[in-house]
Amino acid sequence: MAHTPVNHPLRPLYRALGLLAGAYLVVFAIVGFIQTSGESFTGDNGERVLGQGSNLLWSILSLILGAIVLGASVIGRNLDVEADKYVGWTLLVIGSYELATNRTDANFFGFTMSTVVVTYLVGLVLITAGLYSKVAAPSKAGAPRQVREGRTA
Repeated sequence: MAHTPVNHPLRPLYRALGLLAGAYLVVFAIVGFIQTSGESFTGDNGERVLGQGSNLLWSILSLILGAIVLGASVIGRNLDVEADKYVGWTLLVIGSYELATNRTDANFFGFTMSTVVVTYLVGLVLITAGLYSKVAAPSKAGAPRQVREGRTA
């Protein structure tokens, strides 16, 4: 039995948070694509998008990741759980890479420190949404923890 909650009472809230995180990535990508369309594809070009550093490569990648999260959230059926977890971990890896290479020539995505922080936050929101929005049939979900431990709620 997995240790992640199934049919959590706040599941709609977590699904909404995942949907909002995906929508933020898409809006950021569209605005970033518009603002950085004439700039270089990679590297730090000094462009600020919604208060964060960006370039065309990061805008395109954000659009792809946001579209995956939005599409999976609309489809549901626990597909959003997997998409939120994998996209969230991907954002944490990208944020860690950019934190390590922030002021070097290896800053391919044009991140600033504020972009790293926002990338971490969006990634953590998606991971949390993925952990708490799983749905299962009541017969397969198992008893709540209080019942399993012999306590009353």
